[in-house]
Amino acid sequence: MNQHTEPEVTRRHAGDTESSRASRGWWDRNADDYQREHGGFLGDDRFVWGPEGLDEEEAGLLGPAEGLAGRRVLEVGAGAAQCSRWLASRGARPVALDISRRQLRHALRIAEGSPASPAFPLVQADAGALPFAAGSFDLACSAYGALPFVADPVRVLREVHRVLRPGGRWVFSVTHPIRWAFPDEPGPEGLTVAASYFDRTPYVEQDERGRAVYVEHHRTLGDRVRDIVAAGFRLVDLVEPEWPEWNRREWGGWSPLRGRLIPGTAIFVCERG
Repeated sequence: MNQHTEPEVTRRHAGDTESSRASRGWWDRNADDYQREHGGFLGDDRFVWGPEGLDEEEAGLLGPAEGLAGRRVLEVGAGAAQCSRWLASRGARPVALDISRRQLRHALRIAEGSPASPAFPLVQADAGALPFAAGSFDLACSAYGALPFVADPVRVLREVHRVLRPGGRWVFSVTHPIRWAFPDEPGPEGLTVAASYFDRTPYVEQDERGRAVYVEHHRTLGDRVRDIVAAGFRLVDLVEPEWPEWNRREWGGWSPLRGRLIPGTAIFVCERG
């Protein structure tokens, strides 16, 4: 696609292969802009669950910070691995996995600028086929990584279940499903329902040949719960962060205006049986 041609926005079916290819290409092309725009908010070594700014330091969804030392942790859809860097600073042994080579290059850039920080592995792979042995990790986490962009979330969840040890905790955040019913606008125009919450048709941006260049998949809250159970996990908690007073930042359709009225993020806290 010509770089000056705007993609066509549509709602249509997009399967595993097309979604994976689109995600890899989109993040490789847009990683620089993404890190330039959002890197300051995310920090180099913070663990932020979403645009609201909920920090794992205060939330403790993976467990008490003092209990992380020595634990093997898989971060799925790590981007520039900010969350893994925070985990490493708490003594954990993270592995940061992402589908995008360019995103992981930013993880290397940050690491090179912080030579005193603990090192950890970076792995480029698809979340639906994790290159790790069964029972390799004590914990797993994902802050808006992979799951919003895959056609078969149960496949990813089962892979995470496979690589976790019994009793391991898996915490992931995604766009709150209710937001799919509203326009992706941060101002008043984003406060009126414009689509069916129950429409699971993927959001697709495609080039002039009809090839997907960006895909997001919508699941209702009930779908997410059923997916979690189908993969063998037990749902421990569902966190819907409220918008804090200190956060005046807009991020896409997230904003203080909307955040005071409707949830923007859903965080699922799960445990492996």
